[in-house]
Amino acid sequence: MSKKIKNEKALLKEALRIVLDDAVRRGVVEFEPTDSHDLKIEYAYRLLVHDGAITPLPNNQISMPNIRHRLAMWVRHKLPPDHELLK
Repeated sequence: MSKKIKNEKALLKEALRIVLDDAVRRGVVEFEPTDSHDLKIEYAYRLLVHDGAITPLPNNQISMPNIRHRLAMWVRHKLPPDHELLK
């Protein structure tokens, strides 16, 4: 597993907010109140891979911890340098 990054949980939350808000706005997904957090994380990962925004993990490395880490890394590069989560 990759090295844990500072604020990884908060970065994951921000990544989900950005990706899922965009997906709903684009009309590509509708979530139900019963949909699990992990389902949303996996959906966000697959959408970013589909859009070419991130490189897919190798098949033997696809796991929830690795997907969470990949989303956190992605959003780190999307946020402005002075963003609170990067301090």
